[in-house]
Amino acid sequence: MNNPLLSIIIPTYNRPHLLPRAVNSALAQTLENIEVIVVDDASPEPVKLPEHPKLSIIRLPQNSGGAAARNAGAKAASGRWITYLDDDDQLLPNMAAVSLEALNNTKLPKPVAGISGIEVINSKGKVTKKRLPPTLPLGSYFCLEKIEPGKSFHCKQTMVVERDVLLGIGGFDESFPSRVHTELFLRLNPVCSILGLPVTTYRLFKHEGSQVSKNSSLRQISFNRLIHKHKEIFQARPKAFAKFVLQHAQRSYELGQTRAAFFNLLWAIRIAPRKTLSKLNKSLSKAKKKAKERSALPVSGA
Repeated sequence: MNNPLLSIIIPTYNRPHLLPRAVNSALAQTLENIEVIVVDDASPEPVKLPEHPKLSIIRLPQNSGGAAARNAGAKAASGRWITYLDDDDQLLPNMAAVSLEALNNTKLPKPVAGISGIEVINSKGKVTKKRLPPTLPLGSYFCLEKIEPGKSFHCKQTMVVERDVLLGIGGFDESFPSRVHTELFLRLNPVCSILGLPVTTYRLFKHEGSQVSKNSSLRQISFNRLIHKHKEIFQARPKAFAKFVLQHAQRSYELGQTRAAFFNLLWAIRIAPRKTLSKLNKSLSKAKKKAKERSALPVSGA
């Protein structure tokens, strides 16, 4: 398509059963002036999709990882704006239209990227949680700033950004096998305002298939690499740094990565002892309260 306003880039690897849902949701956008680029990261069987005038497929010569696939899509894109869609997720029909309208009307210092809300869908197709993003002005550090209650940093998948801005900061760091969005936003936000839209536009599906975020080795390698690369930023914000490490420890524990959880918990305590122990105490109090509430529920059939 000639001169699209927005390029929707879908990196994919060996998910022929999930990819069509993602592609169809991209092509179903209410905004007409789009293109959809599927970047096949050298899947064992090349991607095959029905032809569509707005759809193109790029096949990489060798498997290079999600960051490289995203960068290849950005370089091939024709739109002024680009956004990404994971091959196992889905865009709601208004995603492109509401994002670009908000970006055109914002008064934030330019350049401005937009992020919107996410619905998390479980394996039964039910919405288990909703996340709405914060707004952070140019010069901030996404993930490390204090944000208002009810807002979440975990909406980065919905990023709509100018292609030139993304490529101008070097795109995604291809040395990271995971944590690629977090790393990118730590470089993006200092040079670009982030506009948080209070509307849900993206469905994130939780499933039993292979996911990079669940790979224990890749998670820990990328987390340590992230801290090392942005060491000065983290060290200048000890309370935020400790919170960031503690959240990683909690998520590691949820995924059954108990060794990593233990060592990251100790790390968080070393960074900011009082802050970390206070947060731990609050978490334990909440867990006890929930356990007490569950035990007070009537037993079915009694």
